[in-house]
Amino acid sequence: MHENLIAYSFLLPSLIGVVCFSMIPLFISLYVSLTDWDYTKGIGNWNFVGMENFQALWADEWFIASLKNTLIYCIVTVPISLLLALILAVIVADYCNKKAAGIVRVGMYMPHICNTVAVSVVWMALYSKYGPFTQLMRALGWEDPPRFLASYEWALPAIMLVTIWAGLGYRVFIYSASLTSLPQDLYESADIDGASGIQKFFYITIPMLKPTTFFLTITGVIGSFKVFAYSNVMTKGGPGSSTYTLVYYIYTSAFKYYRMGYASAIAVILFLILLAITIFQWVHNSKDEKY
Repeated sequence: MHENLIAYSFLLPSLIGVVCFSMIPLFISLYVSLTDWDYTKGIGNWNFVGMENFQALWADEWFIASLKNTLIYCIVTVPISLLLALILAVIVADYCNKKAAGIVRVGMYMPHICNTVAVSVVWMALYSKYGPFTQLMRALGWEDPPRFLASYEWALPAIMLVTIWAGLGYRVFIYSASLTSLPQDLYESADIDGASGIQKFFYITIPMLKPTTFFLTITGVIGSFKVFAYSNVMTKGGPGSSTYTLVYYIYTSAFKYYRMGYASAIAVILFLILLAITIFQWVHNSKDEKY
């Protein structure tokens, strides 16, 4: 009993933080989503409108565009990031000595800890008409590359490239840590049986790293649905609605148009989407572990 009290006392500060800064705001947001609150008029000046905000969402072209862009962003960036990170982690582990491998991993990790605004500004310069990235595209044979951040078709892919690059080092670090814990006797047995490096990668490395991949998938999906800073700094959601995301639309609805109830309704939809995805992936992973 005494040990339980000690354990709970250590957990109590974190539990208080979760309740105060997560659970209570969640319930407040749920209630606000059922009102037409304009926060500039002060707390309490709201009218209960029921499900009107949620009904209006599905007739809102900007919300549909934001949802579509967010789904595309998630579907593209998460698999590509995981695949590149796994390949790079294996290459670094297999072909670099320990000191060089550490330097390479730290170098790849640096963009992840850099300020998002600074990273965005650098890439805006790279994407400019005479920037290095645009010049590289010309050197590779693209005669007339577009103004990437000003193009309706290329603005979202341009932001995807930045986020994949910025988050790659973190995933490489996680995969590298998991690779060091894999049982080496499996690889030795595969060498004796004459397995190639590619065969070992697909039949040993990938299956053994499944828990790590599951973790990175969950966090990657959640992170991709919360993307905001790059759209806000690099394109302001434009051109048009081409780089609007759900979180960016929540921001503009709440703090540009003062529609806090409408923004809360979008936030509730975002919460339900993430909850459904997380539960689905968790159940699917649990079933696989049983077999």
